[in-house]
Amino acid sequence: MTIKNILKGLKLAEGAISVVLGTLVVVVIGLLLFNYFRGINRITGPSLPFLRPETPSSITPANTPSPVSSELPITYKTEKGDSLWKIALRFYGSGYNWVDIARENGLKGPEKILAGQELRIPKAEVRQPVVQATETAKGGLLAAEPIGGTEYTVVKGDSLWKIAVRAYQDGFKWSQIAKANKLANPNLIHPGNVLKLVR
Repeated sequence: MTIKNILKGLKLAEGAISVVLGTLVVVVIGLLLFNYFRGINRITGPSLPFLRPETPSSITPANTPSPVSSELPITYKTEKGDSLWKIALRFYGSGYNWVDIARENGLKGPEKILAGQELRIPKAEVRQPVVQATETAKGGLLAAEPIGGTEYTVVKGDSLWKIAVRAYQDGFKWSQIAKANKLANPNLIHPGNVLKLVR
């Protein structure tokens, strides 16, 4: 075999290796991008609980303490997939009590918690969403009326949060209203808009 033939053989192998490595790089980058964008749509932790509110039945296994357990305060070891919101639902029956857990454990905000982390669950009153009073034309305060029915006409000063509190007694269900009405910008509603309320 001459040197010329050996070099020709290496050149062909070099081209094939380049194609294989190029394809491998493209596949790896594609997988990384896929996982990145899939992770953006998945909400973990209580940092944005209003985008995907949980219900006690969907996260409270049968073997967990009942809401407002008489055994509180206790120490709880977090599990994979836990968030302060879910833990509060488990122990108090209300996700709004996540603030009590955060305060008790010196957490500055609803940051992501890690599996296996130990948290002190304090004894606390069950928190519920508060319906804010509205000012009347004469300057007095009037308690916000609950919204019934499947449609609501927006008035001045309304927000999806306020409407969700009045319609569902849960401000975090604002996202349900935004989704049902296909609102491109949930912060932009105007007096006179008619919104569908899913019941």
